Formats: sequence, structure tokens, C-alpha cells
Amino acid sequence: MTLTPFETSLYQQLARFFGDNGFSLLPEKKQFRKNTETGFHNVILSPSYYGNTTLLDVNFGCRNDQVEQIAQQFLPTLTDFRPDANTLLMSVNKFQKATTPRFSIHSDQELEAVCETIMGFFVETGFDTLADSMSLKRLDVIFNGEPAKPCAFVYNQTFRCYKGLTVASLNHNPHFMGLIDLYRHQLTRQSHNAYEAMNFNRLVSYLQHYSAN
Repeated sequence: MTLTPFETSLYQQLARFFGDNGFSLLPEKKQFRKNTETGFHNVILSPSYYGNTTLLDVNFGCRNDQVEQIAQQFLPTLTDFRPDANTLLMSVNKFQKATTPRFSIHSDQELEAVCETIMGFFVETGFDTLADSMSLKRLDVIFNGEPAKPCAFVYNQTFRCYKGLTVASLNHNPHFMGLIDLYRHQLTRQSHNAYEAMNFNRLVSYLQHYSAN
């Protein structure tokens, strides 16, 4: 694939840092990724170009293979993209409650400063946050701790209903039956699509059978 000059410089400045922490560069996916026992951790770098300004969106998250292998059967994700689907994903700037959602870069000097900021974030907070999100117990808290509120670590709240219920089943959450009703209600409110309701009911049946075996 062909990289832009900006991407080439960005990856060069971050490659050693992430490499030292066990991440490999996957330029075709615009991310650094670290494989784990349960899936992967990743940092996705998404630049957008507007004249002399480059806006850089930096997202970090993780994938739990067990959760995704179940949930993706009932989600509209294209088959080719399912192996790369994140379970959790959040903007670095949103996580830090920054005033702007993306980094605004106008020069090589500003890019260097942004890279320093990115590395500082992962040293201070990011890597620990990723490590803490690996277990089903922690995922259950993130998805289902406050099920009536939007989940900050998921962009698509419809997908959250599917993945949250899957996590609850795998973690033997005692509120599993209540979560079925709550997430079904949320999906009905978000979408009046009968196909959505059918898919969710298929997931419920699958999980009830799965947990019984």
C-alpha cells in the first residue's frame, strides 16, 4: 500500500516506542497491534487532510476473541472485517476529556509534539487501561455496570447491546435475564427494524443454549 508523507513520518516517530511495548505496525490497517492471550490491543491512527491542516484521530482499544466470535454472528459486520473487530474502542482525546476530539497538526514540529503527547498518554494511562480491560470480569463492568447509560468505550450503542449481553453470559452475570429485557428495550427504542429484533432474539437463544452446555 502507498503511505502519505504524513503517515510515513507518523509511523517512524512512533514505531520504536510501540515496538518496545510489544506492538507491531500494521500500516494497511492504520494501527499498531499487540496480540494477547484473549485477542489483541490496538492503537488506530486516522489522519484526515484539509489543506495545510491534518486532523489526527487516535483511538485505542482491545478485542476479546471469545466475545467477538459469538457476537459477530448476529451483527451486520462484513465477514472480511470480523477478525479485526474491536470489543472496546475509544478516542484518546475523549478519554482525556480534551477540548477537541482530534489532534490538529500544521507542521513537522507540531507532529513531533503530538507524538510525544501520544507516547506520554500510553506510558501514564493507556497501557494500564488496556491491560485492565482484558478479563471478562472487567468487560462485564464496562459494558453492564450502568446498562441504561451509553457505554463510553463503544461507538455503536446497538453493538453494545449485543456485546454487553454476550459478556454477561460468559461472565455468568446474575442480572443476565434483566439485561435481556433492558437491551431489548433499548434496541426497540433505537431502531424499529424487525430484522434487528429477530437478530437479538437469535443471540438470546444462542446464549441461553450456550450457558446451559
